[in-house]
Amino acid sequence: MKLRRRQFLHWAAGAAAFPAVSRIARAQIYPTRPVRLVVGFAAGQAIDILARLIAQLLSERLGQQFIVENRPGAGGNIAAEAVVRAPADCYTLLVIGANNAINATLYDKLSFNLTHDIVPVAGIYRVRQVMVVHPAFAAKTLPEFIAYAKANPGRINFASAGNGSVAHVTGELFKMMAGVNMQHVPYRGAPLALTDLLGGQVQVMFDNLPSSIEHIRAGRLRALAVSSTTRLDVLPDIPTAGDFVPGFETAAFAGLGAPKDAPADIINVVNREVNAGLAEPKIKARIVELGGAPMPLLPAEFGILLADETEKWGKVVKASGAKPD
Repeated sequence: MKLRRRQFLHWAAGAAAFPAVSRIARAQIYPTRPVRLVVGFAAGQAIDILARLIAQLLSERLGQQFIVENRPGAGGNIAAEAVVRAPADCYTLLVIGANNAINATLYDKLSFNLTHDIVPVAGIYRVRQVMVVHPAFAAKTLPEFIAYAKANPGRINFASAGNGSVAHVTGELFKMMAGVNMQHVPYRGAPLALTDLLGGQVQVMFDNLPSSIEHIRAGRLRALAVSSTTRLDVLPDIPTAGDFVPGFETAAFAGLGAPKDAPADIINVVNREVNAGLAEPKIKARIVELGGAPMPLLPAEFGILLADETEKWGKVVKASGAKPD
């Protein structure tokens, strides 16, 4: 009896340890097939540009393909819902952006709850907005723009990547804080909005810096201000909007999320590799060159940021009366 009891206790101890061993083994071999990074916007937008940088980084570090899949529509909700419904195995990850935080208030009825159905995995970057106008526009500086807008209420059209996009709510915040009246013109993505801005069909856009910076450098667009609290190294001659509109400050961000119940051990693998990659000089330099800043965060830290941004933009959405398409 003593021998059998000893054998049982030995088996029980081994069985109890098995889940931990299997979790370690699972994390060690992940990924065994390509991983999808789902982006809720068209190719060429800021979040897509940086998602592709992270996909390449993870492909190199983990030895398996990380593929960006663009699923635009409904302000990024189509992409989010696709990931919510995907298997919770970390082979389908959502590239979370400020749009997801905005949508929590913008849309009255969603088929998912972002903070409940998606778990935070890693932060990627924080990027500022830049207020850009066509070079032929009358105002050459932000004070001149505000004066012109007040003298011509409702005659300035500001473009955005769509209702509820970062460019939209940033423009609404600027309207409230600067005391000006402008007409919002939503497009289906930043590239289309920029095309019309470059063509002079609209007058201004509060764009995420990565998708506008080359146009600024080439002189195709004029930057009036950036949304940071201090001047940016990539545009050292451009003042902050807060210099003339006290307290104005905005930022977009991106990170990775997974379906709820995704294995914590694999989440930790992805988090570790993203954070290590963001520390590489060439990756940091590329993100800075695009007008952003690396944002390495632990999963819990990214979750706190997402909650804070949801609250901040929720107030702007409610105050402006913004509605989805």
